[in-house]
Amino acid sequence: MIRCETLRRLHRVALMPVVGLLMLFAGVLCADTAHAQSGPQIRDIVVEGNQRIEISTIQNYLTLQPGATYSSAEADKSLKALFATGLFADVNLRLQGSSLIVRVTENPVINRILFEGNRRVQADQLRSELQLKTRQVYTRAKVQADTQRIQQIYRRTGRFAATVEPKVVQLPQNRVDLVFEISEGPLTGVSRIRFIGNRHYNDSRLREEIQTKESAWYRFLSSDDSYDPDRLTFDREKLRKFYLSKGYADFSVINAVAELMPDREKFIITFTVDEGERYRFGEMDVVSEMKGVDGAQLKEFVATKKGDIYNADQVEKTVQDMTTELGRFGYAFADVRPDIRKDREKRIIDVTYRIGESPRVFVERIDIVGNVRTLDKVVRREFRLAEGDAFNSAKLRRTRTRLRGLNFFEKVEITESKGSAPDKVVLTAEVQEKSTGELSFGVGYSTTESVLGDISIRERNLLGRGQDLRLGFSLSTRRQQIDVGFTEPYFLDRELAAGIDIQRRRTDYSRRSSLDQTTTSASPRISYPITENLSQQVYYRIRQDEITDVDSTASRFVRAQKGTYVTSSIGHILTYDRRDDRIDPTTGYVLRLSQEGAGLGGTEYYFKNVVNGMKYFSVTDEVVLSVGAEAGIITALQDDVRLPNRFFIGGDTFRGFRTGGIGPRDITTNDALGGERYYKAEADLTFPIGLPNEFGIKGRVFTEAGSLWETSDSGPEVVDENSLRVSSGVGVQWKSPLGLIRVDFGVPLVKEDYDRRELVRINFGSRF
Repeated sequence: MIRCETLRRLHRVALMPVVGLLMLFAGVLCADTAHAQSGPQIRDIVVEGNQRIEISTIQNYLTLQPGATYSSAEADKSLKALFATGLFADVNLRLQGSSLIVRVTENPVINRILFEGNRRVQADQLRSELQLKTRQVYTRAKVQADTQRIQQIYRRTGRFAATVEPKVVQLPQNRVDLVFEISEGPLTGVSRIRFIGNRHYNDSRLREEIQTKESAWYRFLSSDDSYDPDRLTFDREKLRKFYLSKGYADFSVINAVAELMPDREKFIITFTVDEGERYRFGEMDVVSEMKGVDGAQLKEFVATKKGDIYNADQVEKTVQDMTTELGRFGYAFADVRPDIRKDREKRIIDVTYRIGESPRVFVERIDIVGNVRTLDKVVRREFRLAEGDAFNSAKLRRTRTRLRGLNFFEKVEITESKGSAPDKVVLTAEVQEKSTGELSFGVGYSTTESVLGDISIRERNLLGRGQDLRLGFSLSTRRQQIDVGFTEPYFLDRELAAGIDIQRRRTDYSRRSSLDQTTTSASPRISYPITENLSQQVYYRIRQDEITDVDSTASRFVRAQKGTYVTSSIGHILTYDRRDDRIDPTTGYVLRLSQEGAGLGGTEYYFKNVVNGMKYFSVTDEVVLSVGAEAGIITALQDDVRLPNRFFIGGDTFRGFRTGGIGPRDITTNDALGGERYYKAEADLTFPIGLPNEFGIKGRVFTEAGSLWETSDSGPEVVDENSLRVSSGVGVQWKSPLGLIRVDFGVPLVKEDYDRRELVRINFGSRF
């Protein structure tokens, strides 16, 4: 029997040849692999196929250089480096002996970039968005990226069905023309807008709050009914602000989905909302953490009271008013923060306004972007902050309001970003310009007057300098008028608005006073702010009035006025304006005092005073009440006040009566003689009439009361009574695509037998 130890020795001896063979095979394999990866030493590099690109440039991109040992790994790196340049359509590397042969096919150079089929978007606009430019190297990757950019441009204009196909036209010398064939397709409109989750406001009411509208025939001048993803994001914010102003502090838009219909021509937009519960204001307090400021003294600026429905806009208004007041007293770094605490069970919100000192930050730089035509200085001069000033959020909000008040821009956004140091901030004003040219038409009609019309052309931002130029024409069977006006808003680079008005008017007053009057006048003027809300205008006026063609049957007082008169006067207008919006006010008030003295030469001597005011009340979100009053008196300083300088009331100034329809009159000839004293009061209620707000149609109810009296003409045939006249009526106004159209129907309720009535007044205007 063989022992185990002996068997183990025999086993080791038998395996030794096998192990040796395996080691020998591995050595041969490694040698073959090394030989496959490493070649001979490269002595030179030969470049073939290049036309424009220098050999040295190509060699610089290679990782293999003369003197290096060739390897497939380094060859692969060199290949990728050449392709990454974007200069070549094809690259091939091969080893021929000790020479590295580099064969390249260059990408062509773009000779021209052309567009076909683009009618809605200008070629220059498309070209400015492209990554590729003429005389650059053509690459497929860049062409595909630019194709997507063009499609994106068309989507921003509401054309989601637009297709873009790039085509290449080969030219000699390895050049190409790149042609983008565009099929614009129709506007991708909005077929329907619907809401899910709304319980307190129906779909129709919420559609009025967002900017996107459903497609309709009457929106041919608007793009709001075309789908725009950016506008959809804006609509989400508008919905949120609307609900927060109505007390729904937990409101959120869960999602907003736009579904393209199968015909790819319209979208269905669905907003899913969570309204939450309605809150009311609870306790409100003002706490000051700033030395020298007593919070109790600022409680009067709290715009809400306990029990009111919660309104985020009112909270923001309180913050703004407090910040403005603190800034007015020199606290530039005051920080007013509303501390809002919700009680979900009681559904009340307690608000504590905490006043602290914010970090001292200064304005390092002000950048203006987005203005193409408007000069930078026109925007910059509206800033209430200057570079180097202490940052003040209240002044920044005032700046934003002033820029919007210019009415030069569709959009105004002011953003803040970090400056070069922690205590510095950069302000960027991003604006989007809009048309500032206006073409206005007016028409009037009454039962006693024929139709009249007027046309005015105006440019409010002349040459982008903010200058205002106006040219007006009025034509009718009874009046021909031309007037020119020019205003430089920042005369001598100061906050002085200087301008001049020139007018020539010939009016047939045969139905009012049996005469024709030709007036030629020129009036240089200058206006300036005294405070943020108080401003003054000072002017000089030289005017010539010529009274001709007096009827032989006219009043003897009118016949006595025949002739030519020259008025040289100086005057001023003082205005205190606290309206929330000068174009379409809903709250606030405006007061004016106008005084004029004549006698600086000329033939006329008088002193005239006119005072008026208007107050606006927001009854509800959609109902606005305005009440106003006006009074005037003119006093002769020498002789009598002549007919052209007297007051005439009626028409637009007193609806229900024609121009010159009330006041002193010669009852034998029915000629209006004008008056030297008057007063008038009015109340006007504007309200929706049941149509969606997007139609822009509102109803109006008005009442006016007043009187005109006192004339130097006296005799048995003259009636001159200061009796009260009252009229009332209804009207409709429509913000149409052609401008604001107003139709008023007025009926005199209290009048004298000799007064002249006018039942209908129509006015409309257009803008381009």
